Amino acid sequence: MSENSHDDGSGTGSPPAADRAHAPDRRAWIAPLISTVVTLPIGLIALFIGGLTPMACDSCNGAAADRFDASFTTAWTVLWIGLLIALAVLIGSWAVPHQLRHAARRVGLALAAPATVVVTFVAFMALVDWP
Repeated sequence: MSENSHDDGSGTGSPPAADRAHAPDRRAWIAPLISTVVTLPIGLIALFIGGLTPMACDSCNGAAADRFDASFTTAWTVLWIGLLIALAVLIGSWAVPHQLRHAARRVGLALAAPATVVVTFVAFMALVDWP
């Protein structure tokens, strides 16, 4: 046996842990795909509900309408920025290298994308000064 051999003497025939960490992950697409299937629809629903929100104050006038309009402008900006962040996180989950050592990072980003949409929508609803 040569001195450059990768045999660790265990006799199992499996590669060392360092080589397994750099091995390609055959299931790398599962977490980003599930995240995409969940994130995009709830993001579109949040955007749709946010777009319908101005109708809540159609019959408002005076000070109530002014408060609502001012709060809606801020909340709408927060909603768009949050949804863009969720999209960036979702793209990041797909962009993580498909190696076993990056599996935790990939799953974390995949979970963070729909969570970002939910937190953003809750922030949007809290920022609007409802009539």
